Amino acid sequence: MLRIITLNLNGVRSATGKGCFDWLADQDADILCVQELKAQDADLQAAMRSPAGFTGWFHHAEKKGYSGVGIYARRAPERVTIGFGNDEFDAEGRYVRADWKKFSVISVYLPSGSSSPERQQAKFRFMDEFLPHLAALRAEGREIVICGDWNIAHREIDLKNWKSNQKNSGFLPEERAWLGQVFDRQGWVDVYRRLYPEATGEAYTWWSNRGQAWARNVGWRIDYQIATPEMGAAARRAAVFKERRFSDHAPLTVDYDWAAW
Repeated sequence: MLRIITLNLNGVRSATGKGCFDWLADQDADILCVQELKAQDADLQAAMRSPAGFTGWFHHAEKKGYSGVGIYARRAPERVTIGFGNDEFDAEGRYVRADWKKFSVISVYLPSGSSSPERQQAKFRFMDEFLPHLAALRAEGREIVICGDWNIAHREIDLKNWKSNQKNSGFLPEERAWLGQVFDRQGWVDVYRRLYPEATGEAYTWWSNRGQAWARNVGWRIDYQIATPEMGAAARRAAVFKERRFSDHAPLTVDYDWAAW
């Protein structure tokens, strides 16, 4: 069994202080994908680089205290790729890929458009650039799991207040349609939804810091593990961990019936 976890840290230093890597040590995980490091390479202490028997590979943003993604793994990959070949978004630290012999794992962090119209336009540009990249990944013929904060809730059951959010970033019709292309046209598998097609509140992975959203479970499902069909079919269990909080997101864990590295 292969266990993969994805988590937006909202700052690796903050999450470390809240016990994230102490928790990881007890999870029997093979791979942890993280987003929103908010740290440069020089900021990472040993416990952040190689926690609990893992080794990390990172894509840092050029801007300090911003974005950044990483992959932690118990086994070293054969190859690591930083960035997906777009100057604008590679400068923001949004993509790292690790290849093993039998599969690949990618940690990705899509832009949020909620802060301003300008950032929403940047998000649309990212989507335009990333969709053909996803198609190219499918064309490789490899088994791949893409983990990350996609900053889009796909369906009405993926957020609590869907009616009032239809004009808000993260649930715009254009964003939802784009994610539909990823699943329906390109054939990527939404692993959690494949396992639990009707799950609602237990599926949420992010909660606003406003209005007691966490206490009231007014959440969004915007963190995904998206896989190629064979890899997606190998998923046996998935769970969102909510017993402790390491950031404004919760870890999503998936177990794959996949023995080969």
